[in-house]
Amino acid sequence: MPYVKTRDGTDIYVKDWGEGRPVILLHGWPLSSDSWDPQMKALAEAGFRAIAYDRRGFGRSGQPWSGYDYDTLTDDLHDVMEAAGAGQDATLIGFSMGGGEVARYQSRYDGKGVIAAGLISSVVPYMLKTDDNPDGVPEETLQEMADGMLKDRPNFFRTFFKDFFGVGYVTSPVSEALLDWAWRLAMQAGLQPTLACAESFGHTDFRPDLAAFRVPTLVLHGTSDKTVPIDASGRRAAEGIANAQLVEYDGAPHGLFATESDRLTNDLLTFLGR
Repeated sequence: MPYVKTRDGTDIYVKDWGEGRPVILLHGWPLSSDSWDPQMKALAEAGFRAIAYDRRGFGRSGQPWSGYDYDTLTDDLHDVMEAAGAGQDATLIGFSMGGGEVARYQSRYDGKGVIAAGLISSVVPYMLKTDDNPDGVPEETLQEMADGMLKDRPNFFRTFFKDFFGVGYVTSPVSEALLDWAWRLAMQAGLQPTLACAESFGHTDFRPDLAAFRVPTLVLHGTSDKTVPIDASGRRAAEGIANAQLVEYDGAPHGLFATESDRLTNDLLTFLGR
């Protein structure tokens, strides 16, 4: 089942590893499902069925002009779950932008078939800085991102990934090779999907979705995340979700799947009850 065709005809590339209780992993912007490979391998070896897919517009999936709002993206998630026969006893794990699909699935589909959820460096509940969300990201910063991508997208992502992975002037938690790999994943996406998804995760307010979480939820977030600041995201999500467990990674940046890979994997396995 390498591809699933969604209800609007978009081809979604799916990776399906292992057997057992399904764990669906949603990747972050602007990457692909390949960013989950170490965790998928560990989950499959621990007796779970690890499923990840390339969001529409990214990786090996189709690149339609539209459909990058969270309702449509969540419909894609539902269609993948149905096609894979993973609609029962499932756990949804969303990294960064992927946390939005996890949240919207709880409200849009009433959490159908989901027994647990995870938000990793997630944009939930609301990224944009507003009067009632003072710890968010200013509109000017989001516009600067869009302008940078329009002017020179390859160069924009060279700089973007340094903050994403916490690369400093002297030290770095990841190799140059990993930075190159992440850049290549980002460049697989189309310009329109990249911009449209940035608009969606930067401006979608998931605060109304929080009450729809009725399953155990793990919230993992780095305290030095410059991409999605923890005060407006991880800490607020944990406060607003009943039965949520917040684990803060002291000093960690945004890209936990790489910078804290082993710890993240172990925390996921512990949460899933290996």
